[in-house]
Amino acid sequence: MRLVLTLLVSAGLLAGCGRPGGDPAGAPQAKEAPPVLLLAPEDLRTLAPSRLAQGPVITGSVEPARRADLRAEVSAVVVQVLKDNGETVRAGDLLMRLDDTSLRDGLSSAEEALRAATQAFAQAERTVERLKTLQAQGMTSTQALEDAEVRRNAAQSELAAARARVVSARQQLQRTLVRAPFAGVVSERKASTGDTAQVGKELLKVIDPRSMRFEGLVSADRLGELKLGQAVSFRINGFGDAPFEGRIERIDAAVNTATRQVGVMVAFTDPDAAPRVAGLFAEGRIDSGDVQALTLPEGALVRAGDQAHVWRADGGKLQKVAVRVGDRDPRSGEFPVLEGLKAGDRVLRNPGSAVTDGQAYETTAAMASAAASAAR
Repeated sequence: MRLVLTLLVSAGLLAGCGRPGGDPAGAPQAKEAPPVLLLAPEDLRTLAPSRLAQGPVITGSVEPARRADLRAEVSAVVVQVLKDNGETVRAGDLLMRLDDTSLRDGLSSAEEALRAATQAFAQAERTVERLKTLQAQGMTSTQALEDAEVRRNAAQSELAAARARVVSARQQLQRTLVRAPFAGVVSERKASTGDTAQVGKELLKVIDPRSMRFEGLVSADRLGELKLGQAVSFRINGFGDAPFEGRIERIDAAVNTATRQVGVMVAFTDPDAAPRVAGLFAEGRIDSGDVQALTLPEGALVRAGDQAHVWRADGGKLQKVAVRVGDRDPRSGEFPVLEGLKAGDRVLRNPGSAVTDGQAYETTAAMASAAASAAR
C-alpha cells in the first residue's frame, strides 16, 4: 500500500514538471508584451507654433456671377432639345426649339391684315387728294372732304395697329427658339422633347464658368470686422486641403432676419484657379487678424464622443494623452491645441487601432544609426 502511494506521488510530480514553463496546473499564464512598433520619421509630427487666422468664419458655396434661368415665353410643346447638361455653348446658340405651328399661322394672319390695312390707307389717301382737287374747283363740298379725311385717319390708325400685330407675332415666333444669352455651359436642363412648356416654366440654366465666385454668409455679430478688399482664405469640398485665396468685393446691405447672417461676395484672387463647377460647398475665414498656436491634423486625433486623445512618442514608449482642441481652422484644416501638449512634443500622425499605452517603439532613423555604428 505504501508502494502504491509512493508511485502516485511520483507520477503527480512528473506531470507537474512536464507543464510548459514548469508552472503548476491552473497557474495563470504571463501576458505577452505588445510588439515593438517601427516608426518612420514621417510617422511622427513635432508640434511647433503656427499661424492661425482669427477673423470671422464664412461659409457658403461657389457660384457663377453670370447665370441665366431660361424660361418659356410662350405656351408650346418642346419639339427639339439641342444641348444637354455640361455642354458648352456660344452666345446665340440654339438650345431648344418649341412648336411654332400656331404662331406661324398667327403671323400669316397678321401679315395679311397688314396688307389689307396698307391698301385701305392708300385708297383713303387717294380719295382725300382727289376731293381736295375737286373742292379747290368748287365741285365738292367741304363736308365731303372732311369725311374723307376722317376715313383716311382711321385707315392710318388701323395700319399702325396692323404693323404692331405683325411685329408682336414675329416676336412670339422668335420666342419658340431658346438661345444662349452668353457663352458658357448648360448647367441644368429641366425640359425634354414632348413636354408642354407653359409661360414661365424653367427650361434650362446657362452659367459662365469663368465668372465663379465664393458667395458666403457671415454672422451679423462680426459685421464690424468686414471691409471691402479684405483677404479671405477658404477651402472647397472636392479639392481636399488645397487652399484658395480671395478678396471681398461686395457686402450685402441687409441682414437675413431669420438666420442673422449677412451675405458676402468673394472674388478669387486667381480666377484661373477657381473650380469650373457651381454649387460646391466652401468654408473659410476672413483675414482680420491671426495668432500663434500649436495645431494638430485631423488624422492625429482619436475621438471618443466629446473626448479626444493623441499618442505621444516619448523616451521610446507611446503614451496616451488626453487633449482639448478648438474649432478647425479653415485655412490650414488643422485644430488648435488648447490643453494637453506643449511645443516640441512628438505625436503619431495616423495612429492605428492596435496601438497600446506604454508600447515600445523604434524609429528607422535610430536603427539605421545603430547599424552604421556597429559596422565601424
